[in-house]
Amino acid sequence: MVMNSQKEHLENLSEIRSIMERSTKFISLSGLSGVAAGVAALIGAGMVYLYLETSPFSHSTYYYVKAEGIEKWGLNYLEFFFLDAILVLIAALSFGYYFTSRRAKQKQQKMWDATSLRLGINMFIPLATGGLFCLALLYHGLIGFIAPSTLLFYGLALVNGSKYTLNDIRNLGLLEIALGLISMVFIGYGLEFWAIGFGVLHIVYGILMYNKYEV
Repeated sequence: MVMNSQKEHLENLSEIRSIMERSTKFISLSGLSGVAAGVAALIGAGMVYLYLETSPFSHSTYYYVKAEGIEKWGLNYLEFFFLDAILVLIAALSFGYYFTSRRAKQKQQKMWDATSLRLGINMFIPLATGGLFCLALLYHGLIGFIAPSTLLFYGLALVNGSKYTLNDIRNLGLLEIALGLISMVFIGYGLEFWAIGFGVLHIVYGILMYNKYEV
């Protein structure tokens, strides 16, 4: 009788904890979203290498210096970089929305609520600041610091928003920040570090999160 009572109390506590977690954290985030975003980032980086006719870690000069003056496929390097970045962003957001909304439906949860709004706001502030910071770097011709800065501010956005979603996101954010700081030292390899941070790390963490929470 005592054992049954203890088991019932534990089940009740577990249910209460689950309800509280659903009300304070956005837990419908799908690991497949990370995988898709990582694949999109690697494809985008691969297109840059094709445009520059070079390969990772093999160029003898900075990739952005090599790009100056190149006009290929009817686009100069700035137009190509901008178009490539926009397509990667659209692909990542589209697949992210699809997989996350699908998981939310499976868990019978809302895609948009107060918690997801708080998550979005807390991530948007560092991302918007980072975007403006990168534009300032571009304005002053400090192109080599743009790729490392995107990693740093993206990592800060993940850490800042992690309190409203899965704790694993915080660890991913810390890795992105560390990678961004290392990239600040090896300026000529910003594209490679960018591909590792937005591509490889997203895929690895996406698979880990999928196996941990969705299988």
